Amino acid sequence: MTGNSPRAQLDRLWWRGREFLGCELAIMGGAMSWVSERHLVAAISNGGGFGVLACGSMTPALLSEEISATERLTQRPFGVNLISMHPELEALIAVCVEHRVSHVVLAGALPSALSIRRLKDGGARVMSFASALVIARKLVRMGVDALIIEGNEAGGHVGPVSTSVLAQEILPVVRDVPVFVAGGIGRGEAIVSYLEMGASGVQIGTRFVCATESIAHPRFKQAFIKAGARDAVASVQLDPRFPVIPVRALANEATRRFLDTQREVIARFYSGGLTQKEAQLEIEHFWAGALRRAVIDGDVERGSLMAGQSVGMVTREQPTDQILGELVAQAEATVEQRRRQLTGGDGPAGLAGASGVADSETK
Repeated sequence: MTGNSPRAQLDRLWWRGREFLGCELAIMGGAMSWVSERHLVAAISNGGGFGVLACGSMTPALLSEEISATERLTQRPFGVNLISMHPELEALIAVCVEHRVSHVVLAGALPSALSIRRLKDGGARVMSFASALVIARKLVRMGVDALIIEGNEAGGHVGPVSTSVLAQEILPVVRDVPVFVAGGIGRGEAIVSYLEMGASGVQIGTRFVCATESIAHPRFKQAFIKAGARDAVASVQLDPRFPVIPVRALANEATRRFLDTQREVIARFYSGGLTQKEAQLEIEHFWAGALRRAVIDGDVERGSLMAGQSVGMVTREQPTDQILGELVAQAEATVEQRRRQLTGGDGPAGLAGASGVADSETK
């Protein structure tokens, strides 16, 4: 590899992310409950990226077992994603420290300074999500080692701001720690754009759902393969008195039933049949177990098909290393195109030809 090869240029762009994660490619796997388990996580790490286990609602014993199982499948670094609101968070942190997990992502809510300190004292590098610049600055002051900024194009629970706006707000300002960009990223060209803006790397989830190594049910994968970006919609809140945390997923029968359930429950509340707390709990419980029903059982009508808007770029089932290879080839083609533009090596024909390198199949 020459010092000016496309790969060398790309490595210069994401050197900080590679160094922080300890892997070849500064591409983190998004932690997706029921999907980001030992097989997919190990495959991402073995492919040169950085796999992240989704702890979700696991007990400490189950998490310990899953970490050990992942360690048997890969010798490369991987991380663990913990939900800050988990009732057994302290015990889960102890499990990560015991297993000497190198990186822990604290998600779901602003983590406590104590959680961050316990992980760092145990030898882990701590990452957390920043949904605004003020939160990013606060997390850096609290001692996190890196940030993830994720826009509302992502799958699962989302905030109100797009990835592109968060990147413009945070990347030029936060330089003290590495920042990884997530949400709606499905191609290498987008990776390069965020790296050029100052990102240290990216996090990608949706593209890996249909990896060969993913244990997601075949019907779940087929739903992704058939879907376009417009099919991944955020859940709707009908009444501000009954807040609904937006979740982006593929629209299905359950999506429509959720709207009907909200209408029915809210009507019962206003007629005096339910207290506000009872009504809120009934709305919140609608999706209980829905993700597992879809991912594991394959119930793609009554389950939750959490997906980011990059789902339109998922066109077939592929081995994980092939997905990573496509992303890197697209990124390399992009940095080489940039170099030629700067050096005058590309005319109009050359620029037109470079844009389609390593394209996925179109739906």
